[in-house]
Amino acid sequence: MAAPGARGSSLAGLLPAQTSLEYALLDAVTQEEKDSLVYQYLQKVDGWEQDLSVPEFPEGLEWLNTEEPISVYKDLCGKVVILDFFTYCCINCIHLLPDLHALEHTYSDKDGLLIVGVHSAKFPNEKVLDNIKSAVLRYNITHPVVNDADASLWQELEVSCWPTLVILGPRGNMLFSLIGEGHKDKLFLYTSIALKYYKDRGQIRNHKIEIKLYKDSLPPSPLLFPGKVTVDHVSNRLVIADTGHHRILVVLKNGQIQYSIGGPNPGRKDGVFSESTFNSPQGVAIRNNIIYVADTENHLIRKIDLEAEMVSTVAGIGIQGTDKEGGAKGEEQPISSPWDVVLGTSGSEVQRDDILWIAMAGTHQIWALLLDSGRLPKKNELQKGTCLRFAGSGNEENRNNAYPHKAGFAQPSGLSLASEEPWRCLFVADSESSTVRAVSLRDGAVRHLVGGERDPMNLFAYGDVDGVGIDAKLQHPLGVTWDKKRNLLYVADSYNHKIKVVDPKTKNCTTLAGTGDASNVITSSFTESTFNEPGGLCIGENGQLLYVADTNNHQIKVMDLETKTISVLPVFRPENAVVDGPFLGEKQKTLPKLPKSAPNIQLPPVAASPGQTLQFKLRLDLPSGTKLTEGVPSCWFLTAEGNEWLLQGQIPSGVIESISSQPAISLQIPGDCLSLEAILSISVFLYYCSTDSNACMMKGIMFSQPLQITSAQPGCIAPVELKYVF
Repeated sequence: MAAPGARGSSLAGLLPAQTSLEYALLDAVTQEEKDSLVYQYLQKVDGWEQDLSVPEFPEGLEWLNTEEPISVYKDLCGKVVILDFFTYCCINCIHLLPDLHALEHTYSDKDGLLIVGVHSAKFPNEKVLDNIKSAVLRYNITHPVVNDADASLWQELEVSCWPTLVILGPRGNMLFSLIGEGHKDKLFLYTSIALKYYKDRGQIRNHKIEIKLYKDSLPPSPLLFPGKVTVDHVSNRLVIADTGHHRILVVLKNGQIQYSIGGPNPGRKDGVFSESTFNSPQGVAIRNNIIYVADTENHLIRKIDLEAEMVSTVAGIGIQGTDKEGGAKGEEQPISSPWDVVLGTSGSEVQRDDILWIAMAGTHQIWALLLDSGRLPKKNELQKGTCLRFAGSGNEENRNNAYPHKAGFAQPSGLSLASEEPWRCLFVADSESSTVRAVSLRDGAVRHLVGGERDPMNLFAYGDVDGVGIDAKLQHPLGVTWDKKRNLLYVADSYNHKIKVVDPKTKNCTTLAGTGDASNVITSSFTESTFNEPGGLCIGENGQLLYVADTNNHQIKVMDLETKTISVLPVFRPENAVVDGPFLGEKQKTLPKLPKSAPNIQLPPVAASPGQTLQFKLRLDLPSGTKLTEGVPSCWFLTAEGNEWLLQGQIPSGVIESISSQPAISLQIPGDCLSLEAILSISVFLYYCSTDSNACMMKGIMFSQPLQITSAQPGCIAPVELKYVF
């Protein structure tokens, strides 16, 4: 049966038939009935005299996760294709991704299915390919993604909502559209029956689409192998050791970079921030705008003064030391591969952070740097600046002992302080023995907590086993952090790609997050999310958040210990550009394009004289049950095609922050007019969501105002109201 009338490429052409199908599905009871209804619908749509065909992807677009650009009518011929119109900031689009992942696990390109993400940016920054790359990596998108930066395909199909799915048949013929999130059952139903329908007709081809995953190519990233992270509880900031970039970042809790010190290349130089360099820094600790850094491959402890914006060396001489006793002044004391640092207090005085504890991985020991005069357990008074061994013989072993100098560590790589009673100890992630140990701050005694085995010489007692004490098994843990709110210790079990939690009272060790796979899956479940050799972690927000340096995923992950959710900290510069993505200042000034379906309201002509000011008042109404999308820049802008002189010196654009308080737009007629007639166009972009946030929409409108320039003085001109109901 032929469809009535000519068929364009708009999604509106599907609406009548698909609406009838969806009403019929509401009355269907069994799965067999639903399958039959969809099959009959496809017979009807496939029998139309003229296909409702999708346009070809425009030439010159940038592609991800594929060897080369894809053609609808060449490469995708013989496939059922799902086009996912998304923008990576949209939470609804993010909610849809698990459905697409599940569909991809059910059907492959050999089965005849391919998903293509059509990234149609909402913000200018989202048009930058490198930023889309980061999102593709962050959300583990493994299907091809095209950067439709100018929303060409979006406009051709008259898409108006994020997310929108368009399901195509093997001829590029549009079959279904799904708008918003929450349609998993329909997505699977429509896809499975479409594959069956076209297989029955011999139209499905099993040829392979060449996929080249972006995540396999070690992409540039805001962070590169971040090793450690710590919280500044006073100033609401994080300090990140961006190890692979050889720098230290101070970032706000929203990820905005406040300071970037060092990098991108390794070096060893003190001085002002712009000249200072590091070499694979790891541990960081902060107190009163002073950051202490384990500058691992320089064999130094560095001090960053955020107020003076200066970097100095407080311990080490810049070459690897072999001294296992220490006792010299810091700058004169050779040290070896410091891996972590934590601030503590000498003696039993009130907390004053006068000691820097150091995990000295290179000599398998725990050291101390006196930041003020004080004493260590069972030590005499020590002068400020003294740097010396506190625990560990220097032999690489898993030996616990009541005498700290007789105990043995094996590449201690993580430290955390529990200063309160009854703990009063340092917890140590002893990586090569695959154990977590505790060092008493009363007498220096070293005791076992979890992992390893009783033979102190066996450094191969690793595994991935939840359990108690020695029955628990870890594999090369690199980080620990103490949660004094819950009296629990969190462990970065690095080579098991997990975060574990230890109760030091019972020595019970269990998996908190991670599956054991070295990957980067983020789900609503701690145990289903994955890590890749996490190297450090810290507790913040009074025990609510756990920040994880997910090293090989080049990310800081944020684990909410109360809601049990995981997110990624978005690290960006103050101007909102992701660090590894160019911020295209000039390109981003390009005016957005209105959708083809945007109405153009013709206004009555207005007479005005040179120097006179016109005022336009926006009076726009949203549909019932919707609201402006928070944080999204709804905006207006002025154009005057062929009469650009009209806009010289004017304010050509602005933001619409509230629908209840819309801006007035002013335009002063220039003193020197190059024409007596001109048309001023006032274009408006509105971004709004349904109140239940199931769908986000973009709508545009243009008001065309003819101007007649006259030398006469027409007197005061009433404001022009720009009214429209969406």
